[in-house]
Amino acid sequence: MSHHLLNPYVHGHTALHRWPAWVKLVVAGGFVTTLVLLPQMTWIGTLMMGFLLFLLTMVSRLPGVSLMKKVLWLEPVAVGMALLSLFQPNGVLLFLWLLTKSTLSLWVMVLLSSTTRFTDILNVLKRCYVPSLLLTTLALLVRYLVVIFNEMERMRRARLSRSFLSTRGHFWRTTATVAAQLFVRSSERAERVYSAMCARGWKA
Repeated sequence: MSHHLLNPYVHGHTALHRWPAWVKLVVAGGFVTTLVLLPQMTWIGTLMMGFLLFLLTMVSRLPGVSLMKKVLWLEPVAVGMALLSLFQPNGVLLFLWLLTKSTLSLWVMVLLSSTTRFTDILNVLKRCYVPSLLLTTLALLVRYLVVIFNEMERMRRARLSRSFLSTRGHFWRTTATVAAQLFVRSSERAERVYSAMCARGWKA
């Protein structure tokens, strides 16, 4: 996973960047809700939503290639949601329609995260009376995803520096070992963080 996916916000001075975070959240939520509620195989409405999203992307002045890479990282989710439609009548057309809607939904979320700081989103959710435990969990998740992936990269480099084989079987064994060790280290780190938080008076 790339650094840009873990830290998606891109600093800018465009009109979209200056919009209040709650406005962008409402617009993004309304966009996704509209896509979900569109009648089946409504291509004109879907294309109109795509054109609107294209205009918002142009207003943001974000690099199109960078945005596309972020969407492609998430595209397997869209493909997975649309695959089951292949077993229905007119499955191919239905698959393409669902894939288009899912991709547009992912794109608007990527655009939101690229123009809005995550802390601003949390503040909006807090004002909407979202439970504080959920907000704390989300904040810790985002913070420690970076830590975990940095740890994984260090483990991968250390394993490669001690390995001289390049067979496919060795690659999968090495990957499985790194994944197991990463799970153990992440669990131990979570226990230490939780103990430290409790020692400082944190209560769920």
